[in-house]
Amino acid sequence: MSNLVAIVGRPNVGKSTLFNRLTGTRQAIVDTTSGVTRDRHYGHSDWNGIEFSVIDTGGYVMDSEDVFEKEIQKQIILAIEEAELILFLVDTIEGLTPMDEDVAELLRKADKKVFLLANKVDNMDLFNSSGEFYKLGLGKVYPVSSMDGSGTGDLLDDVVKELKEKQLEELEDLPKITVIGRPNVGKSSLVNSLLGEDRHIVTPVAGTTRDSIYTRYKSFGFDFFLVDTAGIRKKGKVTENIEFYSVMRAIRAIENSDVCMLMIDAVQGFEGQDLNIFKLAENNFKGIVILVNKWDLVEKDTNTHRHFESEIRNKISPFTDVPILFISATSKQRIHKALETCMEVYHNRTRKIPTSQLNDKLLPVVKETPPPMYKGKRNNIKYITQLKTHYPSFVFFCNLPQYVKEPYKRFVENHLRKLFDFSGAPMQIYFRSK
Repeated sequence: MSNLVAIVGRPNVGKSTLFNRLTGTRQAIVDTTSGVTRDRHYGHSDWNGIEFSVIDTGGYVMDSEDVFEKEIQKQIILAIEEAELILFLVDTIEGLTPMDEDVAELLRKADKKVFLLANKVDNMDLFNSSGEFYKLGLGKVYPVSSMDGSGTGDLLDDVVKELKEKQLEELEDLPKITVIGRPNVGKSSLVNSLLGEDRHIVTPVAGTTRDSIYTRYKSFGFDFFLVDTAGIRKKGKVTENIEFYSVMRAIRAIENSDVCMLMIDAVQGFEGQDLNIFKLAENNFKGIVILVNKWDLVEKDTNTHRHFESEIRNKISPFTDVPILFISATSKQRIHKALETCMEVYHNRTRKIPTSQLNDKLLPVVKETPPPMYKGKRNNIKYITQLKTHYPSFVFFCNLPQYVKEPYKRFVENHLRKLFDFSGAPMQIYFRSK
């Protein structure tokens, strides 16, 4: 389970460059999402075997400087509330500014570990100049250059000492299902409908983050943990930027889950924020079921259902093998069908195909339609096997793996999905040399 590290600071101090260094040079990148707010970035990194998520709070540019500062302050307050640890960037070349002091004032009041990074230090004069930031009263100053990476190694050594590997309390090995989505789409109503009836609910267990509660749902033949996250609990006393707030909460919810029930509002339709949250789940290789809530409020004709589903699939393309259900959380319409579908997706995501079966069924397909030739050379696929990962991933061994392009990967993925049921489960396809 990842810790969440937030990068904060005024504009143009190098936050995005640091973000790229922390995530882009590591092999464990899960996702980088732009546009959740103006220029939102989220990714995974690790150092010395400790994994952590990184969120960049920068890039929210408004026309008015006053509004701009207000939005920056909102994001910093939310980052303080959500993150285990804060990386506060300042610009050594420009020196200490009033806005830096405003950010520092917010951070001093927080009960969070703050690392103060004096960025853009690429010579000895600037190294010496970085000492002025001790005036902020936030302890040790780390002179770094996010552009060339100098100083970041020592910084990360100290960062991961603070990020303890958190352990769940003793939880049985059961599916973890989470309701995710934009604010006000009906997540709380669905959770209340699921938990509000007379059924056997085991006492909630606190999870790895302070905003995750695992509630054991054991009735009607189901047995799983419903992951109740901060999106469901009472919000903190902050004036939140809704988009930023929802994506931070979605990150947590997704990381804590095996299957995500992505709720959308039937009245408003499938919006950009819905797609961003969908992509977070897809790129983290979590199972996905899309629930179109408030379907009872939509005026319908014979083709409404079909057109709505077609529009969603067009937007989530190319990963369209996802169950879509039309529900009403308040009237409990099809909510048990939603649970059945989530469990089916959970089993699809954990499905293991014997190597002999893979090769018997799929090898003839790829022999008949091999990858396109490259400079007159034929690319022959010899052998297929499934990797031992937590989600479906397959390796195709061939003689020229470097020349297999994305369209052919989609071709073999589509055939895998036709031959074996992986509905709702994102998968990874690799081509390697035998």
